[in-house]
Amino acid sequence: MRFRHPDGTAVHLGYCSNVHQAEDVDGVLAQLATYAEPVRERLGVDRLGIGLWLARDVVTQLTAEPGELRRLKDELAMRGLETVTLNAFPYAGFHREVVKKDVYLPDWADEARLRHTLDCARVLAALLPDDAERGSVSTLPLAWRTPWPAERADRARRALDRLTTGLAAIESDTGRRIRVGFEPEPGCVVETTAQAVRELRGLDPERLGVCLDACHLAVQFEEPGAALRRLAEAGLPVVKLQASCAVEATDPADPAARAALRRLAEPRFLHQTRTAAEQEAPRVRGVDDLPDALDGALPTGAGPWRVHFHAPLHADPEPPLRTTADQLSRVLAGLLGGASADCDHIEVETYTWSVLPEPPTDLPGGIAAELAWARDRLTGLGLKEDHQ
Repeated sequence: MRFRHPDGTAVHLGYCSNVHQAEDVDGVLAQLATYAEPVRERLGVDRLGIGLWLARDVVTQLTAEPGELRRLKDELAMRGLETVTLNAFPYAGFHREVVKKDVYLPDWADEARLRHTLDCARVLAALLPDDAERGSVSTLPLAWRTPWPAERADRARRALDRLTTGLAAIESDTGRRIRVGFEPEPGCVVETTAQAVRELRGLDPERLGVCLDACHLAVQFEEPGAALRRLAEAGLPVVKLQASCAVEATDPADPAARAALRRLAEPRFLHQTRTAAEQEAPRVRGVDDLPDALDGALPTGAGPWRVHFHAPLHADPEPPLRTTADQLSRVLAGLLGGASADCDHIEVETYTWSVLPEPPTDLPGGIAAELAWARDRLTGLGLKEDHQ
């Protein structure tokens, strides 16, 4: 779906396909028919954005076989879908039985990460609709925080210089500008906007910036207005927003809250958990996974817990848990509440549907409801839906 600011600039809204399992081109094409097109039909729109997650083997196939890339582009068009953004954070195996910290590999000190990101940018340049101004690719925030010696940090910084050069070459070859956004995430080298400023300041703002995940922002107890000002003052553009909600337990000592949290402590994904004693100037404490918090590694009397568990935008979790949907609304208002904005790609990224305590029987219906929730917030901010 597309929206327009009062000055006419476009904003693209879609959902991320990392919720679906696909490790080859045929699998990607199948998910378009099984899920994405039905989501579009549920919403009653002629064109739906889908932020593709393409595993490494898929990207290899698409870059090596131009016919396969044309087949994907034709399939998107036939089903009323468009792609302006790719999620290049997970490299492969995102739906294995156990993913956890493997999702951060390879990191930006590894040549494979640079190669994969540039290959994704080339694929996206070919998939972009003719009338799209630019594309975006999101990636991990350099690495998991340990081990991260100075030698690896230096290697990563040199890789970012080569990334800038490579993106410029793609634009020269194709005429399409692709920007890459580094996604702050709890537990990583860059887990907050302050760390993003420290680690990423000085990069080429025309090609590199931040992918802001609203769930991650909430888990770190960052106030949206202050976070957005911090990035703007540092010259770090938000090239992409991942519209997502964290889970919050207002009173983590409550037996009912702990029982509900225990049902979210599943084995596939990492669910970093944080608490903050003060909301205005929070002193954040945390652990790397929800089971550790429940087993006593995180205090229950210091304040609410927030959990890196991407909850559906439109639905309440099991009581007495709640989501950080109100904070997501403030992020949307801060980014898009003016006459125009630099961030023009919004991706609903709830990849956790399959690990909910009660997985949905109608996944397209759930995704459509999330997108409808996001659409209502955008129109409430004064953006007009573009039906062309």
